[in-house]
Amino acid sequence: MLQSRMPNQEKEQTFLSQFGKSEESKEFYSPIPEGYKQGETRYVVVLGTVMSGLGKGIFSSSLAKLLQDKGLTVTPVKLEGYLNIDSGTLNPFRHGEVFVLDDGTETDMDLGTYERILDQDLSRLNFTTAGQIYTEILSRERAGGYLGRDVQMIPHVTGEVKRRLRQLAIDAGKNGKQADVVFVEVGGTVGDYENGFYIEALRELAYEEGPDSTCFVALTYIVEPQILGEQKSKPAQLGIKRLMETGIQPHLVACRAELPVTDTVIQKISMFSNVPKECVFSMHDRESIYTIPDAMRAEGLDRQILSILSLHSKVDAIAEDKARVDWKSYTNAISAERMHNINIGILGKYTSIRDAYASIDKAIEHASTHLSAKTTIKWIDVTDFDTTNADSKLEAQDLDAVIVPGGFGERGIEGKLASVKWAREHGIPFLGICLGFQMAVVEFARNVVGLDGANSTEIELNCAFPVIDELPDQKEIEGLGGTMRLGGQDVQITEGSFAAQLFGATHVRERFRHRYEVEPKFIEQLTNAGLIFSGRHPEHEIMQVLELPATVHPYFVAGQFHPELTSRPLRPQPMFMGLVAAAIAHRTGETCPSHIDERWLASKSTPSTV
Repeated sequence: MLQSRMPNQEKEQTFLSQFGKSEESKEFYSPIPEGYKQGETRYVVVLGTVMSGLGKGIFSSSLAKLLQDKGLTVTPVKLEGYLNIDSGTLNPFRHGEVFVLDDGTETDMDLGTYERILDQDLSRLNFTTAGQIYTEILSRERAGGYLGRDVQMIPHVTGEVKRRLRQLAIDAGKNGKQADVVFVEVGGTVGDYENGFYIEALRELAYEEGPDSTCFVALTYIVEPQILGEQKSKPAQLGIKRLMETGIQPHLVACRAELPVTDTVIQKISMFSNVPKECVFSMHDRESIYTIPDAMRAEGLDRQILSILSLHSKVDAIAEDKARVDWKSYTNAISAERMHNINIGILGKYTSIRDAYASIDKAIEHASTHLSAKTTIKWIDVTDFDTTNADSKLEAQDLDAVIVPGGFGERGIEGKLASVKWAREHGIPFLGICLGFQMAVVEFARNVVGLDGANSTEIELNCAFPVIDELPDQKEIEGLGGTMRLGGQDVQITEGSFAAQLFGATHVRERFRHRYEVEPKFIEQLTNAGLIFSGRHPEHEIMQVLELPATVHPYFVAGQFHPELTSRPLRPQPMFMGLVAAAIAHRTGETCPSHIDERWLASKSTPSTV
């Protein structure tokens, strides 16, 4: 509930010191954070037309990588139109996976694309929702921050958007300077009610920052109706027209399509949008999104963006050459003939929408590329699995490894437990993630320790043996969000364990998003029966990694965290590397060693040449 308005001289002075003492008398309202220098930072704004889901984040991050490779400091931001404060409560069926940043911010899955392609750890400043904007403004108004002004969409809401973008430029800078380029992705589609104020704010920002400050990119869609057999540009033309009606003239146009966009269509788009032909890019389907930066470079898009933003003088040619070699070694491996063919099953309850497990998909891709494996992912819905049918259904899939991913709620739990049991008893390489870690503990407690009725209190509050439960200090915190462990946490790995060999370290940092833990009073029983907890919290009795010894199982590993969130193309996550290596051994009939095999070790030094 909002507090009643209390005029407060101290709060007013704080506001004035931040936004300038004369702002209350101006209609031209544009707050400038302290220390921000106009003209020092450039902005690239990516907007979608025709429909959403076209890959604005992929295009924006690929373009950002080209400038990053040239030695420029870049940072992205996603502007979402929904009223949620963050993405934490969104259903995966509606919005894909929730991507958790190191600082604990729960964000849109596009932030994962930025982190992977740019190899950057982002923060809450890189993600903004309409809910955040409105909350900030209303809180400020209640505190008397607007000095009696009537608070309106323009200039106050648009002003807050501009303030945040400028603050990001300061915070993302290096060596006392602002970021060279901020890449701004606007969620949704031009014409949506919910993102209109963002578009207006960005138009104002370009005007205020001055010439050569901002590059607008229109991402559009070229349809190709099967009945016609040719590409049609009319929807794209109308979508770009809608953008131009907002007062924004695009500098670049990216055309999404299944097949390469024809020269005829590019000419039409160019003429209709007033964008030169060389600035119209065919963003058609490719083998991997990681090949897009090279495709952009080949068509000279990087040089175009440097010219539009007057940034040629900041290019570091030596840094660019090195970055291109490193990235090319990975993309060459993507298209190279693979030495192995394997099948990995993802056993979950959101498998009908792949975006729900987007980071897992990418982590498998990274590891498979490094290990020269052509991996077929089999998306298996386990909601109707149980002890009577799981074995036969899984055997029919011809799997070389399985992943039981994270999730919340009761649906599909027994199916996951039956799947874990099958993988454990049949020697199928297994990776448990978050809830998958917890299910591995429950399954082991039931079927090895003999604790009939063992369960998680999330699933069965009054179960006979609550081997997974909220810890006492968590139970005292009210509200769902308060009890979540979110973001980067330290994990102490037991020296000499299989996990230590996987990570090559005894201290790692991983990202968490969960509420329940292994109940400490059952740890001794579980370990006496053969379950090894090889990763723990450095200070508290919180179990974070488990494994079975190599004498019992070739590869049975699970983490309470989400390892997929930290996997990068040039730095694949170790637990996924181990899983793919074990899957290759399973397919080829090798005896999976108790240590990291040569494929994995080679991949750490020369990842794309294995």
